[in-house]
Amino acid sequence: MVCLQVPTVGEKEYPLAFKNGILKLGGEKEPIPRPKKWPISNILAPGAQNIPDSFIVGGPYEEEDGELNKTEDREFRIQAESIKKRIVWDLERRCYLDPPAVLSLQKRIAECRYWPVEITRVPVVTSTKGKSSKLDKGDDDGQIFFHGVAYVNMVPLLYPGVKRIRGAYRVFAYQDSEVFGKTKCLFSILRDLGHQANLNKLGPVIAAASSPHSKAMPSRNQKEDKMTKEKDICGTQKLGNVMSTTLKSQVSETAIETEATVCQNLEGQQYVDAGTFLVMEIELAKALVPKRLPEELASRVKEMIPPRPQLPRRSAGAKKAVEDYHNQITSIAGAILDEYHELFGKQMVDGGVIDHHTLEEQKCQLNYELNSSGKYFAFKEQLKHAVVKIVREKYLRTTAFNNLEQLQAFLSELYVYLVDQMHVALNQILSQESTVVASPTFTSCEQLRLFAHEAEVNEDYALASVYYQERLARDRQIVQHWLDYGAFCLLMEENIKAQECFREALSLNPSHLHSLLLCGIIAVMMEHYEEAEIFFEDATCLEPSSILSWTLLGLFYEIQENDIRVEMAFHEANKLLKARLAKEKNIAEAAEGGGKNQSKWGHWGCSRGRSGMLRVESGASTGAAVCLSDEAPDGSPKVQPDSVEPVVTIQLPEDDPAVKLTKKLSPTLSKNKETSQKALDPSHAVAPVPLPGLSQPSHTIFMETIHFLMEVNALQFVHRALAHELLCQQEGPSCEYYLVLAQTHLLKKDFSKAEECLREAIQIDYLNPNAWAQKGHLCYLSGNLSEAKECYERTISFVTDASEIHFVYLRLGSIYLKEKEYDKAKRTYMLACKKSSSCLTWLGVGIACYRLKELAEAEDALSEANALNNNNAEVWAYLALVCMQGGRQLEAEQSYKYAMKLELKNEELLQEIHEVQRMVGFGNPSF
Repeated sequence: MVCLQVPTVGEKEYPLAFKNGILKLGGEKEPIPRPKKWPISNILAPGAQNIPDSFIVGGPYEEEDGELNKTEDREFRIQAESIKKRIVWDLERRCYLDPPAVLSLQKRIAECRYWPVEITRVPVVTSTKGKSSKLDKGDDDGQIFFHGVAYVNMVPLLYPGVKRIRGAYRVFAYQDSEVFGKTKCLFSILRDLGHQANLNKLGPVIAAASSPHSKAMPSRNQKEDKMTKEKDICGTQKLGNVMSTTLKSQVSETAIETEATVCQNLEGQQYVDAGTFLVMEIELAKALVPKRLPEELASRVKEMIPPRPQLPRRSAGAKKAVEDYHNQITSIAGAILDEYHELFGKQMVDGGVIDHHTLEEQKCQLNYELNSSGKYFAFKEQLKHAVVKIVREKYLRTTAFNNLEQLQAFLSELYVYLVDQMHVALNQILSQESTVVASPTFTSCEQLRLFAHEAEVNEDYALASVYYQERLARDRQIVQHWLDYGAFCLLMEENIKAQECFREALSLNPSHLHSLLLCGIIAVMMEHYEEAEIFFEDATCLEPSSILSWTLLGLFYEIQENDIRVEMAFHEANKLLKARLAKEKNIAEAAEGGGKNQSKWGHWGCSRGRSGMLRVESGASTGAAVCLSDEAPDGSPKVQPDSVEPVVTIQLPEDDPAVKLTKKLSPTLSKNKETSQKALDPSHAVAPVPLPGLSQPSHTIFMETIHFLMEVNALQFVHRALAHELLCQQEGPSCEYYLVLAQTHLLKKDFSKAEECLREAIQIDYLNPNAWAQKGHLCYLSGNLSEAKECYERTISFVTDASEIHFVYLRLGSIYLKEKEYDKAKRTYMLACKKSSSCLTWLGVGIACYRLKELAEAEDALSEANALNNNNAEVWAYLALVCMQGGRQLEAEQSYKYAMKLELKNEELLQEIHEVQRMVGFGNPSF
């Protein structure tokens, strides 16, 4: 028999009991779905005991709310619910909760969290006339037998919008002190209330499902019986709630290990020894805590950030084709006019009037020059695409003509139309001033993002701001441009600017997840908590499967000190992470089993720990063996400069000048990849197999969130997430934890603490390239260039690149230049150019080539750097040196002029330029 109490009228509690359990023998599996039954006995009509349209459907163990829902418990649950003996009720009980009772239920759950559900054995003896039953005799001594209790965690019912909980709960021996400590209950419903007035307060529901010999010493099979219980709660909208309960019991023959404690309830202890658990389900028709509807959240967001009006429709079709034709005519007319000016000048004779004979001669000469120079054919090619668009869009001609006559008729019609439109375009030119043609851009928005990040790392924040603003100037309709600039403003602690950027991004796309989250983050930083809650909740409604959204929502509720909702958010995030890792593991195992598409990445296992502070499940790091071996044909480790960088990777077409120049300047890289490895201290090459005991990257909801927060410079949330990450790791902090912590200390220029963190990280996992890269950055910033060089060389010797390998190449190349190892510097900068070229990478190549007296290659590299950024004073300075060495006075003086105009700050380089100027005798226009 199982019983519990619920408040029904105010704080007055009503007992719910279950009877007539059916003993199931081992090997008999329950059908799914199966109907629930009314808790009424002696119904003779067939099927009348089943509740209409009410079934037990079960579900995956991992999605349950109770205990025994881990992957390692799956086998135990399957055996207990199908192979072992068990008792099944399949009953549903309902009760009505008036509004005061609902408030009482909420208060109790918030205060105690756990609800006691008692279990006991009650003998069934058929009473005869004139004789007292055995149950009545039991009332005289006031004893009950095999008294156990299950502690049901009811907190999920206080989550917003949650109306149902279902799960398995372990049964423990009933101990008054333990029950009071967990549930604050001062009495037992079965012992203290059940035997008063012959159990009349429980009414006719009291019965038992046990052996007639329950008072005798139990046999082995009796000790191994275990119960399972299911509950439902339903309700009405205005009058209150109706509570229904369904019960089932199961028994396992497998005893679990328990701590050796002094237990007075020896019979109840048998539940613990047998691993007994109850499966229960509780459902409400109306959630105790209402949840905001997605529509309401979306409307609130629109009220705070109204969406931007739609852009005007761009002309397309025939109209757009004609406009393009006009533009091409305008461009060609301007080019022909320039050619005419070069031939005959701009001066007019006789007041601007030219006689017909002279005009015809000039026309013939102009035609000759255009044809002999090839410009006439270039103009035809330029105009061809616009004419093709007119044929397709205006005349709807996309197929070949059937005969020659149709073709000639169409060409005549097209010619007349094109000539008329040419006159229209020429008249427009003569009626207005010529427009200024914008100079072509040589950089893409992705390259500008790289340049801005370079400036951030080099602490040139003014230049970084210029690059971010240039991206916005090019296209203000791209959400990511606003988010990147807002993250930069967060780094500069300009919160108002950051808020404007994030809200502008959200106004462009109200359904953009990262925009919502960043608006919530900046709202928390500015202490606008009500707005922050709306943003975070809207993000979880917009994308319920986002681990990042739920984790940030939990961190926000922690700031609000709302422990129940903290637990809800983290539980949901952990459930999503667990499902994703299980899916990835299955895919990896399937791929390995088929023997196809073998990947060098292993698959992640998944184990679960529990945070004692918040009682939230959180992932613990399990291994993922990363293969670090990639060997050349001769068996030696090889460098892979073409591996993908996870931070910024810019793919350029094969015909791009940068790609051509890279191929031109790096023949040695393609001929012999071992040269680079040998030049970079082969003693640092990694072993092909990771050694046992090394820490592997951990997968937790907090670490995934930390990576996002570090990218957007939200350090306030980073520290909170790091605190939770520290609690999640049962085996101690992970290597990733120390790396992130070291990065935060580096941002604050706290080198001593950063060094301590990196020492711990390397001790945990000395094959982690990110750890060595971070240590190299620390040594570089603190001025220890020799040790920084060793760390950087070790970093690039790994097959797996560090997360920000671009800056490793840049700083290692600069060290080589300072130490006059120009060959190594050139190779290192070339690797950076192949990964993601920038002005600084090509500048490094140019400097190295200049020092190696390779002037032609130096000029090519410096010209490429100048094309990417023509405001870099050092690029102009080295171009001046190259031009002076080549004897080109005009170019040398122009380059020197721009270097001075841009305020060259490198005094040593400026002194070198002056020395070369004195040596060659030119280069400085001032003398």
